[in-house]
Formats: sequence, C-alpha cells, structure tokens
Amino acid sequence: QVQVTESGGGSVQPGDSLRLSCVASGRAFIRYVMAWFRQAPGKERELVARIYTDRYYADAVKGRFTISRDNAKNTVSLQMNNLKPEDTAVYYCAGKIIGSRTYDYWGQGTHVTVSS
Repeated sequence: QVQVTESGGGSVQPGDSLRLSCVASGRAFIRYVMAWFRQAPGKERELVARIYTDRYYADAVKGRFTISRDNAKNTVSLQMNNLKPEDTAVYYCAGKIIGSRTYDYWGQGTHVTVSS
C-alpha cells in the first residue's frame, strides 16, 4: 500500500509563489506516474500537472507551474509562480503505477488560496 502526503499549501496574494511537496511511501517509486490535481469550490477535480519520464501541464498553468520529482527521496513537487485567484483550490498529489488507467493513490489534499 502506498501512502501519499502533501504539504506546502497556504494563503497568498496574486503574483506570489508557493511550492507544494508530496512524499510517497513504498517501494519502486520510480515506476509511478505522479501528478497534481486540484479541485476548486463547486468545480470538478482537474489534472494540473503530471510527471513520469516527461511532463504534462494543463493549459491554465503552463509557464507558471513546474512539476519535478526526486526518485531517491520518493518526492514530487509543484512550484507555482505568478499565482492567480483562479488557482484557488484544494491540491491533491496522486500516483499510479505506470500502465494503470487510474490514479490509485491519493493524498489528503492541501489548500491553496490566492486572494488580495
């Protein structure tokens, strides 16, 4: 069983930066596709960024967010720059073993609020 734990959320002003971190327990982390999702109030959860051997970003965050991973430490991070009010959401770290169709491992979520 893999456990995923996020940290790093908070309340910031527009234009500020935040860095979210996620640590996953278990072995073979290198075989996991890791991703960050977010869910804003009243909206569906959406994929923000994904990393395995390559990276994917949602259009809304391209050029502002950067996903990275450290396989030696079982961690994945999301650097968020130039934050906007529309980035306000609960951010979730998730993982799935390569080849799986669904993300099987989820963190509890961390709140990000962007407001002036």
